[in-house]
Amino acid sequence: MIKLIPIEKLLPGMYIHDLNCGWMEHNFVRNRFPVKSSEIVDKVRALGVHELYIDTSRGLDLEEAPTQEEAAHEVDEALEAIAIVAPAQQASVQHEVQRARNLHSEANRIVRDMMGDIRLGKQIQLEQIEPLVERIVDSIFRQQDAMLPLARLKDHDEYTFQHSVSVCALMTSFARTLELPREIIHEIAIGALLHDVGKAKVPDQILNKPAKLTDAEFAKMKSHVVQSKIILQGTPGISQIALDVAAQHHERFDGTGYPNRLKGDEISLYGQMGAIVDVYDAITSHRVYHKGMAPTEALRKLLEWSKFHFNPTLVQAFIRAVGIYPTGSLVRLESRRLAVVQAQTPENLMQPVVKVIFHTRGYYLTPETVDLRHSQDRIVGHEDFEAWNIDPARWLPE
Repeated sequence: MIKLIPIEKLLPGMYIHDLNCGWMEHNFVRNRFPVKSSEIVDKVRALGVHELYIDTSRGLDLEEAPTQEEAAHEVDEALEAIAIVAPAQQASVQHEVQRARNLHSEANRIVRDMMGDIRLGKQIQLEQIEPLVERIVDSIFRQQDAMLPLARLKDHDEYTFQHSVSVCALMTSFARTLELPREIIHEIAIGALLHDVGKAKVPDQILNKPAKLTDAEFAKMKSHVVQSKIILQGTPGISQIALDVAAQHHERFDGTGYPNRLKGDEISLYGQMGAIVDVYDAITSHRVYHKGMAPTEALRKLLEWSKFHFNPTLVQAFIRAVGIYPTGSLVRLESRRLAVVQAQTPENLMQPVVKVIFHTRGYYLTPETVDLRHSQDRIVGHEDFEAWNIDPARWLPE
C-alpha cells in the first residue's frame, strides 16, 4: 500500500515510493529506494520536502498515514473547485495557429544564439529581445491556446533554449490571468525568457548529462541562478521585475529553495510566479533519463506541493490560466475514446473543446471536434501519448 507521510515520520526500514518533489530538485539516482540508514533519512530531509510517499509492502508502515488514494481525492476536490473560474475569452484558435508556430520557432532560434553569445562573453542586447517578447505577449493575449501547446514539444539537445521560450509563454498567460498591467506583463515575459541565461556558464557535459548528477555537478547546476543574476545585472535596461523572475525562480515559499532560502513575501510576486511555472514546464518535459508527467498530473502535483513550496493562491491562478486539462494534452472520455484538447472554454475548465482521434480498443477514428459543453460525453481522465503510440505534434490545435 502506498501512503503519504510527513517527513518527520521517515525512518530507516521504510521504502520511499516517491520523493514528492520535482526530479531536478534532487540528485538521488532513483525516485524509489529503501531507507537503509539514518544518513539517508537526513539526506532526504535536506531536500526540503515536507511529505513523501512510502510503499508499506516493501518497508515499514505508518498506520495512521493516509493512503495515496485518500490524498489524491483531496487534490481532485480542489481541482474541481478551481475549474469553475476560467481565463478571459479570446479570439479563435485557428486565426492564431500559424503565427504562433512561426513565432515559437523564431524565439527558440534567438534564445539559442543569445546563449551562444553569452558563452563567448558577449552582453545581452535587450533591443534584440524586447520586440520578440512583445510579439509573444501579443500572441498570448490574442489566443493562448495556439502557443501554449507548443511548450511541450522539445528536443533533448535544445531543452535549455526551448524551456526558456516555454516559460516565457506560460508566464505571460499566468500574468494575464492575474490581470496585471500590460507593461508589467512585458517585463515578466522578458525575465522569463532570460531566467536561465546563467546556464551558459554551466558546462554542456553537466547540462546534457544523460544520468543523475554527482553532488559536485548538482552544485554547479544550481549555481546557474546566481550566474543569471550577475549577467542580467550587467545588462543595460533590465528591470527589477525581470531580474526578480530570474534571481528567485528557485526560491520556495517555505524557505527551502535556493540560492538565498527566501521565505513567503521575501520572494517577490514575480519570483513566486517563476517558481511555479519553471517547475511545471520542467516536470512535464521529456529528458534523456526522465519521462515528463502528463500536464494534468503535473498540475495536481503543484496543487499538492502548494501546501508548502508554493503560494497556494498563485498555484490556483496558474491552473486557471492553463486549464485543468491544458490545451494539447491527451484525455480519455467516458465513451472510451481518446481526444486531444484543442481549446479551453470560458464556463468550465472541465469541459474544453477536444478533437476525438482514437478508440481505446486500439484504432484511429475519423477526427471529430467536440465542444464538451454541448455533449453527453465527458472527460474521465488524462492519458499519455507514448502509451498509445500517438504523435502529439500531429494533433496540435489547427
